[in-house]
Amino acid sequence: MAKPHTFDDLKRAAGEGWDKDVIRIATELLSQRPGQDAVHDMRAIAYRNLGRLAEAEADAKAAVRLDPDDTGYRQRLAMVLSLAGAHRESADEWARLAQLDPREIGWIHPEAIERLRAGEIDAAVASARRGLRLDPTDWLLQLTLAQALVRAGDAHSAVEAAERAHALGPEDVEGLEVLADAQWLAGDLEGALASYVAAMTAESGSEIERSVVDKARALYRSRAGFGGRALATVRPLFAALLRTGRLRLP
Repeated sequence: MAKPHTFDDLKRAAGEGWDKDVIRIATELLSQRPGQDAVHDMRAIAYRNLGRLAEAEADAKAAVRLDPDDTGYRQRLAMVLSLAGAHRESADEWARLAQLDPREIGWIHPEAIERLRAGEIDAAVASARRGLRLDPTDWLLQLTLAQALVRAGDAHSAVEAAERAHALGPEDVEGLEVLADAQWLAGDLEGALASYVAAMTAESGSEIERSVVDKARALYRSRAGFGGRALATVRPLFAALLRTGRLRLP
């Protein structure tokens, strides 16, 4: 008869990254003695690593229910919820953590981002501003604030936030893209096109570059005549001309 597994066996499997063994051993341990929060937590991590998010969420919630004061359990639950696309629930978990220590900026970051992903724009703005009061030089929070303000349609504030984000991270492509978005929203079309060009030049061949080119094409078509609109339909030619700086808004 096989010797029953122990918690040390579970920790060893987790340390080696043997996720399937972690799940098997954890399931065995929980069948012997239910209600072990650490075992649920370790199985949640293994399920997450294997992409089995529904099972990971169930175990992460069980760990939190058994020990609601363990911040590590809540962080992992928030991460699993985000991966599963439950951004509002994820943001709520990060917010609960932030309430435990309002000066822990590492919990405000993901709360603001998840609020934005959930479409809770006002809440995302509030979270980002709360974090920036703690550290005005935090680039990620400044970027998130700018993105949220663009989504909110607050042109003046969006430009200000985007300019601060760009100043904090002048080489960052996301910062350039949101600066261009804010400039377009504010009616500075020449500035927006120049910022899109800077972003696409910095990220040639990336997914961000493709997004930026599409935005630049939409901006160009909004001002161009028939010939310009026809040019914008030929994406490779448009991108090449834009990158060389030979395209100007009509």
